[in-house]
Amino acid sequence: MISRPTLRDFSIIGFSTGKILTGVSLLYVVPLAIAAAFGEWSAFVDFAIGLNATLAAGAVLILLGDGTREPTRWIQSMVIAAFSWFAAMLLCAIPHFLSGNFLSYLDCIFDVMSGFTTTGLTLIQDLDHASHSLNMWRHLLTYVGGQGMIVMVLVFLLRGTAGAYMMYVGEGKDERLLPNIVHTSRAIWLISIVYLIIGTAVLSLLLAREGIGFPRCLLHGLWLFQSAWSTGGFAPQSQNVLYYHSYAVELGTLFFFVIGSFNFILHYAVWSGNVREMWKNIEIRSFTVTAALTTALLVFALAQLSIYGDAFILFRRAVYNLLSAHTTTGFATAYVQQFKADWGDLALLAMITAMAFGGSACSTAGGIKGLRVGIIAKSIYHEIKRIVLSEDAVFVTKFHHIRDIILGDQQVKMAGLIALCYVVLYFTGGILGVVCGYPFTDALFESTSAGSNSGLSCGITAAGMPLILKLYYLLAMWAGRLEFISLFGLIAFGVSVFRGK
Repeated sequence: MISRPTLRDFSIIGFSTGKILTGVSLLYVVPLAIAAAFGEWSAFVDFAIGLNATLAAGAVLILLGDGTREPTRWIQSMVIAAFSWFAAMLLCAIPHFLSGNFLSYLDCIFDVMSGFTTTGLTLIQDLDHASHSLNMWRHLLTYVGGQGMIVMVLVFLLRGTAGAYMMYVGEGKDERLLPNIVHTSRAIWLISIVYLIIGTAVLSLLLAREGIGFPRCLLHGLWLFQSAWSTGGFAPQSQNVLYYHSYAVELGTLFFFVIGSFNFILHYAVWSGNVREMWKNIEIRSFTVTAALTTALLVFALAQLSIYGDAFILFRRAVYNLLSAHTTTGFATAYVQQFKADWGDLALLAMITAMAFGGSACSTAGGIKGLRVGIIAKSIYHEIKRIVLSEDAVFVTKFHHIRDIILGDQQVKMAGLIALCYVVLYFTGGILGVVCGYPFTDALFESTSAGSNSGLSCGITAAGMPLILKLYYLLAMWAGRLEFISLFGLIAFGVSVFRGK
């Protein structure tokens, strides 16, 4: 049984959460600068209020907290990771609410959680006329959430903090690029910032080529890259990527969200000269196989329906939307109602399967992850081989992830456990959607999109949807992004307050 938390436990958790909120408050500088540059003074006041509220909350927690240098315990680190995300969500929703683009504070919280978790489901009203500063804020939260809020704070504010690695793990990342976790966090942000500069320049030029003038092409290029690289799905226009009607923009965003779904360790290995890792890594091989199979299923389903007369258009729609689903990005080149009315159950099943698998571990993507899918596939192969060979045969099964690794029981158990948690999350939401009156396929599509942090929608996610679904999708986005572990820790901590020894 877990020990009952003491006042000191709460004090340590409060101190680290305050540090994280202080780091998050620095993000307000960006939308404040945009609001000032474009003369959006009402929005400027909104963000100033949000900045002060977040900074004040962080300061109070730091003053009341315990800044001890002793290592935090596992349960404390998990609670810090989960609770800081929840607290940041509540505070970062303040500018959303003051903007007038949302019908309730719950809708604002939903949008912020969707951004932080790089999901892309949204309840915003009149997106096409939202202020530049609000759009910047929404996409900035997505970009930061992709790299990791705690990863950002480890770089700038929590250097050398005891227990930093466990907080890092609690945010859904458990692999190190470098021996030191702070150096790992810096490397992640260095990779992301370099891509940010290159990606923004490329997409801005593509948009300028399509006739979008400056500075709009620069802003849209930045926002599209932030969503693509973070596999987030937010877009500055309500028609999403379809708004641009540009094959070049589709190819550009497709490239960036595919590489954005790759493991940061893989990026670091390639940057370090280990290019062979690109085709040896189990996650890339797993992603290639599942993407090929689900794409083939989607192409077959759409071909049977004959909704696209031209084969090129069919492949263009199928490949883009399927890879957007598989990388859990959420960019779409089809209208929301088309998924529901025109694509049919088999096509939706292909999309659901792709979203469920997701991208790579330690990346900006969500879902079960290619590493776990690969490990489970390897374990099945191992068991089949064990059954076929004689009882006296001795053999080991390996997989390659930066290095050759012997497949062990603990790896298989953990991969299976997390995969099972995701499946339960997906189907629970699907059943809940049916209870609320939606068809099962549609409900499962929406639930899988929320739980895998994909962001594609077949029309269920809207400001007027049932309250129970809003709350469930909000929880599903949170649990899916943190990969359950820190959320389990938060629940265990809460139970121990009343039932701990």
